[in-house]
Amino acid sequence: MNQLISSIADRAKVLLVSNSPNDVRELLYVLDRHNLGTGLAGDVDEGVELAAGGTDLILLDAALAGSNIGATCMRLRNAGGRHSVPLLLMSATPSAEEQGRSVGAGASDYIKMPFNARDVAEKILMELALHKAVASAPLAAAPPRPLHPQTLEVNYHSILAGSPDAVLLFDIDNRLLIDANHLAEDLFGMPLAELLQGGMEPLFPKVQDDGRASPQLLEEKIRDTLQGKIVVFRASCCHRDSHPIACEIRLMRLSVPGRQLVHARIIDLTERNLAEAMRSGQSTLLEMVAKGAPLTPTLNQLLLLIEGQSRGVLCSIMLLDDDGLHMHSAAGPSLPPEYMALLEGVAIGPGVGSCGTAMFLREPVVVSDIMRDPLWAPYRELAAPFGLRACWSRPIFGQDGAVLGSFAMYYREVRQPDARDLELIDTATDLAGIAIGRMRHERELQRHRAHLEELVAERTAALTQAKEHSEQTNCELAAALENLSITQEELVRRDKLAALGALVAGIAHELNTPIGNGLVVATTMAERTREIQASFLDGLRRSELGAYLTQASEADAIMLRNLQRAADLVSSFKQIAVDRASSQRRHFLLRQFIAELMLPMSTPLKAAGLHLTQDVPDGLAMDSYPGPLGQVLSNLLENCLRHAFEGRSGGKIAITARGSDDGQTITLSIADTGVGIAADALAHVYDPFFTTKLGSGGSGLGLHVAHNIVTGVLGGHIDATSSTGADSGTTFTLQLPAAAPQSAAP
Repeated sequence: MNQLISSIADRAKVLLVSNSPNDVRELLYVLDRHNLGTGLAGDVDEGVELAAGGTDLILLDAALAGSNIGATCMRLRNAGGRHSVPLLLMSATPSAEEQGRSVGAGASDYIKMPFNARDVAEKILMELALHKAVASAPLAAAPPRPLHPQTLEVNYHSILAGSPDAVLLFDIDNRLLIDANHLAEDLFGMPLAELLQGGMEPLFPKVQDDGRASPQLLEEKIRDTLQGKIVVFRASCCHRDSHPIACEIRLMRLSVPGRQLVHARIIDLTERNLAEAMRSGQSTLLEMVAKGAPLTPTLNQLLLLIEGQSRGVLCSIMLLDDDGLHMHSAAGPSLPPEYMALLEGVAIGPGVGSCGTAMFLREPVVVSDIMRDPLWAPYRELAAPFGLRACWSRPIFGQDGAVLGSFAMYYREVRQPDARDLELIDTATDLAGIAIGRMRHERELQRHRAHLEELVAERTAALTQAKEHSEQTNCELAAALENLSITQEELVRRDKLAALGALVAGIAHELNTPIGNGLVVATTMAERTREIQASFLDGLRRSELGAYLTQASEADAIMLRNLQRAADLVSSFKQIAVDRASSQRRHFLLRQFIAELMLPMSTPLKAAGLHLTQDVPDGLAMDSYPGPLGQVLSNLLENCLRHAFEGRSGGKIAITARGSDDGQTITLSIADTGVGIAADALAHVYDPFFTTKLGSGGSGLGLHVAHNIVTGVLGGHIDATSSTGADSGTTFTLQLPAAAPQSAAP
């Protein structure tokens, strides 16, 4: 087409005068694709300068022409020295008055904005072609006479020949068709000579699909076209053999002085409509299958869909029986019911028409002439009364490869399938396979469902019996559980009493020593005091008084020491669920805090020959309670001093701290190289009053208090690992939040 336009227009020049480049940008692009030279002027003065260089057509924005459209049009035309240059006026605010003034100014046409760039480009091409056709021989101002195609030279006819659609040219004054391209001949099935004998009306049926008369429709559309509109509408055209053709028609007025010509481009929508119908039909069918619609209506819907895609076809579907030998009529909505009944129950085989042979051979069978093909020899008399002459059949397969049936296409004429027919056969067999497979699957499910109901009934009876047995067993288990609970409660009570007895015995033993010592001293001093009182009556010597005072001083020291010991023990008992009084929350650096905490511990550690190391990063900070944390660390270190290095001289204690990657958690560990904790004792280290040195100064409360503080006030977790033997040692690990929980505040 572009090559034809190039030869037609000879790189014709089109001038656009508009101050709205966005409105004409697409038009410039389309004109360039048609090999037309273009110029764009922002105002009339610039347009005059460009027109002086030569132009073949001018497109003027009415807004730039002002009130005197005639003078502006004449000025632009005179600039190129050619008064006959076609000029098209375009307007964003169209009105009947402005259109009348544009016609009076000699404008070839009046275009309303916004517009379709391709339609306007086509109009420009027509104007250029017609202008060249009439330039050399203008029509006289005589009464209208038929305009023969030869008067249009070769230009317009070449455009028609290169168009991808059917194109017609009508002379409205004489109601004649004066030109058409070869695609129009193919569309209507008539040679050019026959097309030119009639006008527009013979190409349309008398009545459109919507019931509207075709002459009335054409008169309305042509009237709009002659007013300068580019008219696009859909209508049914009529083929020579009378079958309808769904078309989109685009009408455009051509400007020829003294003549009313209409250029008609007709697009055949048949293939597009068939494709849309196929897509819609397939969706409907799949929806029917998905919703479990009955098989026969589903197959009838499928066959009507296929029949709508090809003229003259009659379709059927046969199903293969479960025995794999006999076929049954499933659907054939357009075939005579009498013919379908004749095929019921026929056994398949290598010479049983098209369907029986296709199912037997498991391959397509094409019979183009039923009356001559040997496959139909036994069945010709069945098909002849119904006028069936061709039959193509293809087997329908299930997902497992088994033959489910066959799909057949009948014709009342001898013919072979084309590519379109083969495509339809593929689509039909695929959809039929889905529907039939779904039906068989549902039937199989129904059979299994019935069998399942029997199994459920049997199983229900067995479960009922088992339920009765289990209820009896549950009653027995409930009684046993009640007895077990009573026994367990008794055992717990005994364990508590035993633990309490051991605890009381330990506490009594711990307190007995200081109290006993104090009692002995007090008794001794009471006896000595009575002796001094007796001597005082008889006369007290200075030496006796001195000895008494010495004994009293020693007794006082012993009493104070033992009373302090007893007071310390009572204080430690009270600390089971309390922490230090200095539990104020604050921000602090962990390294500095631990270093200050360890200073008072350096003396007892050195005395015991122990070496303490600290590995805490400088920037590790906490928002927590330093008082309780210090109590925990002190308790752990005191535990090391008292228990870890018994029977050993020297050892190491290491304090290590690390922060998590997200900065939310701090891991703090205290590890020693002592004797370790036995496995049976490790499980009880946090129990209150549990100690391996009961009666030797240990109260068994240090680790219990530390556990309560870590899990309570500090909101963390504490773990202990230990080993005995060659590589013995114990490690206490604290997992602490960098910011203690608010709810844990003491």
